[in-house]
Amino acid sequence: MADNQPKPDLSADQTASSEPRVAEDETKKVTTDVTEDTSKPGEDKPTEEKPATYTETAVNAATTVKENVFSMFGGGPKKEKKVEEDDVDEPSGSSKAKKAEEKAPEEEADVHFEPVVRLTEKVETKTNEELEEQVFKMRAKLFKFDRESREWKERGTGDVRLLKHKENGKTRLVMRRDKTLKVCANHYVVPDMKLSPNVGSDRSWVWNAAADVSEGEPEAQTLAIRFANSENANLFKEAFIKAQQENETLFNKSSE
Repeated sequence: MADNQPKPDLSADQTASSEPRVAEDETKKVTTDVTEDTSKPGEDKPTEEKPATYTETAVNAATTVKENVFSMFGGGPKKEKKVEEDDVDEPSGSSKAKKAEEKAPEEEADVHFEPVVRLTEKVETKTNEELEEQVFKMRAKLFKFDRESREWKERGTGDVRLLKHKENGKTRLVMRRDKTLKVCANHYVVPDMKLSPNVGSDRSWVWNAAADVSEGEPEAQTLAIRFANSENANLFKEAFIKAQQENETLFNKSSE
């Protein structure tokens, strides 16, 4: 019975007892190194590179693995953009435009075109009034009686004038429309004309012109003229009658 009991493992006991001895020896070694350091203060001690600990090695390995993983999937630390020297020296768009504008006048060619027709002389428009003297002028509105429709029609608004010829002394009545200056009345003031007041108005007159040439050909017309007030109408009547008297003498001399 006593022979069948398990025997104790001496190797295991020796291993267990050897571990405290190793730790004790390491402790003594460190203490001895510290006590034996006889270097004086101020003297430079030689620097010895300490081997990396397990923790530092593990941290460095983990950091390397992390960077590799992020770089595989587009991550990782941000890359700084390099500023190219050409971009720094190259001017912006606005500065380019300004430089182009500055160079433009130098590049433009001096082109000169000769006119096809030279207007060296002024063309004078004749109105057949160059040899006449104005003896009366007043603003008014002129009407013409239309025999077909039996009603008055407006001829135009402008200045009615009495023009006396400088050579023969005869006086004619001329009226032009405003802006267009188109003639709306043109006839001699002959003795047989009679100014009659318009019905119900003291500032307008009516008369018959046997040969009005405002349309080009002599034509008999019944005309009416209206002024701004009765005073202007009376001034026109006085100048009209005076012109009639002067023309009567001239016409009689020419008929003899």
